[in-house]
Amino acid sequence: MNRLWQVAGIARWHVVWLACVLCGLQACAVDPLRARRAAATAAAAQDRALTCAGADTCAPDSPYRELAARAQEQSTPTAPVHYVNLLEQGADALALRVHLIRSARHSIDIQTFIFAEDDAGYLIIDELVKAARRGVKVRIIVDQLFSLDDPTFYATLARAHANFELRVYNPTFHKASTPPLEFAAGILCCFLQVNQRMHNKLLLVDDAVGIAGGRNYQNRYYDWDDEFDYRDRDVLVAGPAAAQMRDSFDAFWNYRGTVALSRLRDVAADILAAGISAPPYAAHAYRDAGRVAALGRKADDAGFIQAQFVARALRVGHVDYFADAPGKPQDDDPPPENELGQRIMALVAGARSRIVLQTPYLVLSGTARDVFGKLHKAEPGVRVVVSTNSLAATDAFYVYALSYKYKKRYLKLGFEIHEFKPFPAEVGDFVSDYANLGSGGEPAGTGNDGAGYQKYGPTPLNRAGVRVGLHAKSMVIDDHIVVIGSHNFDPRSDLYNTESGFIIDDPALAHAVADAILRDAAAGNSWVIARQPREQPWRGINNAIADFSAALPVFDIWPFRYATSYELDPGCQPTVPGAADFYACHTDVGDFPEVDLPMKTIYTRTMTAFGAGLISIM
Repeated sequence: MNRLWQVAGIARWHVVWLACVLCGLQACAVDPLRARRAAATAAAAQDRALTCAGADTCAPDSPYRELAARAQEQSTPTAPVHYVNLLEQGADALALRVHLIRSARHSIDIQTFIFAEDDAGYLIIDELVKAARRGVKVRIIVDQLFSLDDPTFYATLARAHANFELRVYNPTFHKASTPPLEFAAGILCCFLQVNQRMHNKLLLVDDAVGIAGGRNYQNRYYDWDDEFDYRDRDVLVAGPAAAQMRDSFDAFWNYRGTVALSRLRDVAADILAAGISAPPYAAHAYRDAGRVAALGRKADDAGFIQAQFVARALRVGHVDYFADAPGKPQDDDPPPENELGQRIMALVAGARSRIVLQTPYLVLSGTARDVFGKLHKAEPGVRVVVSTNSLAATDAFYVYALSYKYKKRYLKLGFEIHEFKPFPAEVGDFVSDYANLGSGGEPAGTGNDGAGYQKYGPTPLNRAGVRVGLHAKSMVIDDHIVVIGSHNFDPRSDLYNTESGFIIDDPALAHAVADAILRDAAAGNSWVIARQPREQPWRGINNAIADFSAALPVFDIWPFRYATSYELDPGCQPTVPGAADFYACHTDVGDFPEVDLPMKTIYTRTMTAFGAGLISIM
């Protein structure tokens, strides 16, 4: 939770004072009469006109409509058929979302953790309003803490169209906006409620085609950010599993903690202030209109969609869409089948050959450590290959600090850890050819000298450019079971956040996902973590002190660790840590390679020393 650290510098008495004041407000939602007035005002101001009179809502033909129909026709109750696409490229994932929204005839359901006010976020909102105006029923659920932090914009959305409805999950103090002081007060007075977040990501169109995975609605998830982009992964599924997605969405939509906009105090105030004559919803002016237009043309190109996605769709059998109960963790007895962490750990416990895991945050829960420990003891031949972020690539240094603290623990579990570089040498296959286009059609970042920085290209690590960090959450077990979703395989995902995604048993898909993860873990794209060489006589003493220091809940200040980062030497072939020639072919590049900001290193070591008690909420 990045915003947790925004309040670190606030004077304690301010926080305590606010906690006393706002604790009372927590129990007081917007006055019911005022909420009804706001709802009636928004409804009276809503656009009800339709831009289409046809039963098909004037939706263009999409090859996915035929693919979904084929999956249903080929399925039986005991032998379902699905068609799936693995979405590795950010801009492709956005273009496909726009295509599906434009092709919707009946309904669109969206569930997301982040909805940002940038080009990607505004594009999706604009497209959803257009779909509603055609006659499509649009429903959106956003997590309050990390989405659209503007009550006035929410008020505009409340009256956008009669077919458009947005609800907010678990709003703090019954408001859309939570400034840092109120957030701090919420942590003090109502920790469990504030800490309960909806991390699910879902897009479902016409109850037939759905997307789930790691991507939210923000530029950095689609290779559109100027400074920092995510390497992420989604899966599109067409077939009977869409019914599971709809049922999960409906459960969240009807959950007592999912609140209509008119029931939020600040939004209701804006609705009532604007009145029934408020101006209608207007499409946004994009920061990079040329890039948005280029992506829109791709989304409208049925030939591109057919060739790039539909023709490459894999035919698979059973697909399981998983989702936690919307009341996690506050429900006293959530349904066992929705305990996602338990399901994932059961799959891990059954591994017999190899686990390939990708997570942005390598911080395991106690349950996960226990399961991996038992697996390593019972099946020592099972390889566990882990792709995760380095400090230079992460978006959460405080989480990395605890990963750093417990590296020896993970290596002792048999993990082969590869930490992603901020400027990977080559992952070009994962970037769309139109992802980085500016309004003039040239690669963004091109300078006057013509040299230009091509994102994800073979760029020297000491050169400025767009930094990349892992955000994908995926696991491949025994080369046939695939888990892709929002679950980070960490304590927060196990204990607090609601999570969702797909479990698919298919060797071809497993091969594709494992290949993508292993490419991210390759020497040009990641540093490998290995123990320090044992030749030096002082290593044994150092390791003993480091072990003692790491075991301390606070004051873990010993700077010399059991393991560090290694770079493959030119001309050498990659070998795994523990191989006889590993140190002959790898160079120690230090604990925090490529980090040239001293304060970031200091913050990380501080969290390592004092942050162990926060591990469950990371």
